[in-house]
Amino acid sequence: MADDNRPLNYMRYFMILFIVLSSCKSSPDKESEPKTFIEIHNEAIVIDTHNDILMKTVDLGIMLDQDLTGKTHSDLNRWKKGGLDVQIFSVYSDGGVENAFQLANRQMDSLDVTIARNPNKIIKVANSDAILKAVNENKIAAMFGVEGGHMIENDLNKLEVLYKRGARYLTLTHNVAPSWATSAADETTNPNLQQKGLTDFGIQVVTKMNELGMMIDVSHSGDQTFWDVIKITNKPIIASHSSVYSLVQSRRNLKDDQIKAIANNDGVIMVNFHPGFIDSSFDEKETAFFEKHAIESDSLLKSGMDEWYMMDYLYKKHTAEANQMRPPLSKLIDHIDYIVKLVGVDYVGLGSDFDGINLTPLQLDDVASYPLITKALIVKGYSDKDIVKILGSNFLRVLKANELKK
Repeated sequence: MADDNRPLNYMRYFMILFIVLSSCKSSPDKESEPKTFIEIHNEAIVIDTHNDILMKTVDLGIMLDQDLTGKTHSDLNRWKKGGLDVQIFSVYSDGGVENAFQLANRQMDSLDVTIARNPNKIIKVANSDAILKAVNENKIAAMFGVEGGHMIENDLNKLEVLYKRGARYLTLTHNVAPSWATSAADETTNPNLQQKGLTDFGIQVVTKMNELGMMIDVSHSGDQTFWDVIKITNKPIIASHSSVYSLVQSRRNLKDDQIKAIANNDGVIMVNFHPGFIDSSFDEKETAFFEKHAIESDSLLKSGMDEWYMMDYLYKKHTAEANQMRPPLSKLIDHIDYIVKLVGVDYVGLGSDFDGINLTPLQLDDVASYPLITKALIVKGYSDKDIVKILGSNFLRVLKANELKK
């Protein structure tokens, strides 16, 4: 709903208070007839905790307020079209990159520039109260999530700098992990690993994040790192973009005991849309695709193209083949449903990984497609109240629990 720019009166104050409690944009006094999926979607506060578009703004020189249809999964107008209310922008670099902290700030700059040009459409927010205010003003609320502890360069002061710039979670590891925490890739592929989990400095990082009110993200973390975090943290944690290991045995997915531990911690798991994490048949299909196009892929790599962008290029070039590999939307819903049945509806949300993945489930072509998730949840039998939780309310609860008490 739009802001009328008048001072808040008592009635408006209590309306906003009700929004805080219900995490809905609006809630009629009574329902005379069933709502459509669009109505439910538009009333919910829709939150996606992981989108990698800032990587592309720096790598490709694109701008988020342009029409990027066909080039990316995301742009400002398509977020609005998809009914998205809150986007946490991933600040990402590979663990082996030099000057990772500097690159993190460049990516943050690219979003700040977009916000400065579009103050009526998007705003950077610092906390849950600011999110609700932005939603009330019909603006997209933006935060950062730093993907990879290597980006703080072993310096707690740099962690605090990123927090002050708007980073509200830190993914402790990426595949190539920092020296102070082991990743899922480390723990499953490195037979010479001397130590697993958090070092003394890693414990300091977790403690500092709790003090700042910065959420700890265990996506990409190795099992030992995960359990060290569970032992140490005094705040609810998140998995910003992970799915279910029991359904797809990827090292990036969460095992049942981890899902239960996050629920016991009062945290939240944001399911990842990547086909390889939600469809057990995808990896075999992907291998066959690149074997078929090996000459072309090798040529692109030899030309200096980054492997991830090479994959993206070939999928776009061979669209019909790529579409045959994409899993149905129902596969994503299966992961949400599994978590709900295992631990309850209060511990699951959406962490798409849009623009950090090359392919998406069928129907979820881009960020304009979020309402189709709501539709699929209705078909699955979820109530309006539970859908509101999944779309954003669960994450808002965890964010608020991490915030410093005033």
